[in-house]
Parts: sequence; structure tokens; C-alpha cells
Amino acid sequence: MTKPLDGKLALVTGASKGIGAATAKALAEAGAHVVLTGRDVRSLEKVEDAIHEVGGASTIAPVDLGESDGIARLASAIAGRWDKLDYLVISAAYLPTLSPVTQIDGKQFSQAVTTNLLATQALLANFDPLLKRAEAGRVIGLTSSVGNEPRAYWSAYGATKAAFDNLLDSYAQEVEKIGNVRVANIDPGATRTAMRAKAYPGEDPQTVKPPEDVAARIVELLVNDFPTRHRERVEG
Repeated sequence: MTKPLDGKLALVTGASKGIGAATAKALAEAGAHVVLTGRDVRSLEKVEDAIHEVGGASTIAPVDLGESDGIARLASAIAGRWDKLDYLVISAAYLPTLSPVTQIDGKQFSQAVTTNLLATQALLANFDPLLKRAEAGRVIGLTSSVGNEPRAYWSAYGATKAAFDNLLDSYAQEVEKIGNVRVANIDPGATRTAMRAKAYPGEDPQTVKPPEDVAARIVELLVNDFPTRHRERVEG
């Protein structure tokens, strides 16, 4: 069977569960060697086992994106083994408890800012050299509609996703004329994940699409390519 991403190296953050795990598996199935990163080592191992069971290739790299030097150490480790990074998929995200602006939990808000915003800047800064060394470096960020359209009670998450979108789009413009790196921002829409269940506890999970649908679209975009600053919502 043809492997369209054979020989490519991909890094997926938040690869231990949900859309990140599904995307890591789909990329590996398409032939890429996938670096799995996240905090839950046991869950990462399960994803790696699933990848190896179907003949895929992956490497586990546990990292807490909230650690000040964690991402820099990850980039150094990857650069020490590979000379380039073809794909960076930024899937890791943190959802604070939904609340009015006036009652946002400061600790949770800080964690959202760290995971959704500061870590994104650190990922782009540290992996930019490796992406530029690839023949066609590609960055795909997973965003949310609440970053683009403010919604009551979602401000703590939405504000960080608005900043996330701004960072990705700014980076896309900065590198557009100086190399082959392109950036896409994907809104997965309603998807059957633990984060979705946290936000909508009364929802029947079978009424929304599985994360594999989003993963399939991400792989399709990487195989067929896309213009930089591409943005789309994956409908179920």
C-alpha cells in the first residue's frame, strides 16, 4: 500500500488522547514517523502501541508544555536525531471551567494561557529552524470557534484561542516570503473528546463526530497541501 507521507517526520502535541492521538495514528498510518508528546506517559505508550501494531513508526517524548525549558529540551533532542521537521501539529490545549468573566479561576486561567498561548510561541520559536530545513515544513494548529466568535462563559478559553490564532497567523506572514513553511489553522468543530464532554456534560457523545474524522482531514491537507494561512472548520 502506498504511504503518501513516507519519509516525513511529524511532531504532534497533545498526542496522548483525543484529536492529538487520532492524528498521530493517522499520520503514522500514512507513513510518517511521529514524535508523540504529552504529559501522560502511559497514554502515550498506548498510542505508540496502536501505531506499532499497524506497522507504523513513532517515538515517545513526554513533555509538560508548562515547564519553562521543556519545549527547548524537546527541540534539542529532536534536532540531535533528525535534521529537519516536516510537520508540527499543535493539538494540546487546556479548557478552564466555564464561568463568567468576573468569576474566572485565576489558576486555571494561568494554565490556559501557558498551555494554549505561551507554549505555542515556544513551539514555533524552537522548531522554526527545523521546519525551515524541511523541503516543505508545515504547521497545523487546532483552534476553536470561540477564539473567533466570543461566547458567554467561554472567555477564559476563547481569549487564549484568539491569541493562539493571532500568533499562528503572524508567524505565517513572517515566514511566507523567506522559505517553504506554510501554516494552517483548523477548527475541529464539535468532536467526541474528553474536553468536549467537560464542556457539555449532558451531551450524548454519539451525536458528534469522532476525532478520527478530524485526523483524516489533517492528513488529507498534508498530503494534498494547502496555501499558507489556510483556515477551515471540519464539519461532521
